[in-house]
Amino acid sequence: MKALLIPIKDPANAKTRLARLLTEEERRQLAWAMFEDVSRAIATANKPDRIILVSSFAPAVEKARALGWEVLTEESQISESASVDWASSVLSERGFETVMRLPADLPLVRGEDIDALLSIELAAPGALLVPSREGTGTNAIIRTPPALFPSRFGPNSLALHQEEAARVGVDCVIAHNARIALDIDEPEDIGLLLNEGIGTQAYEALSDTNILERLEGLRL
Repeated sequence: MKALLIPIKDPANAKTRLARLLTEEERRQLAWAMFEDVSRAIATANKPDRIILVSSFAPAVEKARALGWEVLTEESQISESASVDWASSVLSERGFETVMRLPADLPLVRGEDIDALLSIELAAPGALLVPSREGTGTNAIIRTPPALFPSRFGPNSLALHQEEAARVGVDCVIAHNARIALDIDEPEDIGLLLNEGIGTQAYEALSDTNILERLEGLRL
C-alpha cells in the first residue's frame, strides 16, 4: 500500500523567512491558503491508497478528518523531520510499503503530479526525491520501505537525503516537477507565485494585500 503523508504545523509559526514582507497574520493566512491548495490537489489524486495528516494543529486535524483523511496527532512538534519520521515508522508498522511525504506549502501542485510520482516503480529498498526550484531542497520524497533512512529537511536537504540513502546502500531517483518545485519560503518565491499561481487560494490570499508594492520596496 502507498500512503501520502502531509505534515503541517501551526501556521502562526510558519514562513518566518517572509517576515520582511508579510505580517504574522498574513503569513498565517498564506500558510492556510496553501494547505487548501494542496488539499484540493490531493482530492483529484488516484494513486495514494491512504492520505495521512501528521500534525498537532487542531484546525488542520479537523479539516483532514472532514476530508476523510487519517490523522496522526502529535503531542508536540519538534521538527518536520521528526514528524515525518515518526509518522513513517507508524505507517510502516501498519503495513504500508511506500510513503510519499508532500509538504503543505506547494500551491501549484496538482493531483496528476502526485499520481505521476507514485506511478514511478521503485524497487525496495528505494527512494525518490523531487528537488526544490533552486535545486538544493527536497520538496517531495518517496521511500520504500517508509522508514528506510532518516529525514533531513532544511538547508541543503537534497544532498543530505542522498547521503542518508547512500549509508543504507540506496541510490535515489531524482524526479523533477516544476509545480512541486515551487514552495513558498522566500520573498522571491512570492513573485513566482504571483506570476504562476493565478486561481490558487494562495494567490487570492496575497491579492488582498499591497504585495506588489512591498516586493518592489524590497528590491530598492
